[in-house]
Amino acid sequence: MGQNKRRYQPLLLTACIILSDQLSKAWIVRHIAENTVGFQFLGDFLAIVHVRNTAIAFSMGDSLPLAVKLLFFIIVPVLLVIAVLFVYFSKRFVLSSFHRWVLALFLGGGIGNLIDRIFRNFRVVDFISVKVYGFLGFERWPTWNIADASLVVSGILLAASIILESKEGKHV
Repeated sequence: MGQNKRRYQPLLLTACIILSDQLSKAWIVRHIAENTVGFQFLGDFLAIVHVRNTAIAFSMGDSLPLAVKLLFFIIVPVLLVIAVLFVYFSKRFVLSSFHRWVLALFLGGGIGNLIDRIFRNFRVVDFISVKVYGFLGFERWPTWNIADASLVVSGILLAASIILESKEGKHV
C-alpha cells in the first residue's frame, strides 16, 4: 500500500497546478480586459496583464494554418501527455521518486495549457509580465502563466537530473 501511495502522491501536484492555473486564468479573464494591464508592482517590474497567446513559447507559430496548429498545439501535446502517463504508470520503467514529481509537474503544466487550447479556441491566457531590462534582447520577458512556469521548471529539473546522472555514471 505504501508503494502505491508514493506512486500516486505526485499526482496531487499535477492537480494543484491544473487547479491554480485554471482558477488564476479564470480570474484574469473575468477581472482584466484583454490586452490591458490590470496591476503593476515594483514600478513596472512586475505586471499582471491579460493577453492571449495563439501559439507556443515566444509566440512561435502564431501565423501557422489552423490544421498545423491543431496537429502541433493540440494533437501532439495530447499524445505527449499520454506518453508521459504511460511512462509514469508503466512497470517497464523504473522511476525515482524525484522523476515522478518532475513528471507530475510537467503534466500539470501541459494539461493546464491544453485546456486553454481546447476550450479557449487555441488562445492560452497569459498574465505574468516581468521586465528584464534588455536581457536576450527583451525589454519584457514574453508573458507567461502558471502552466508555463511548471513546464519550464520541470524541463530544467529533468535536464539537470540527466546531466548529474550522466556525470555520476562516468565516475563509477
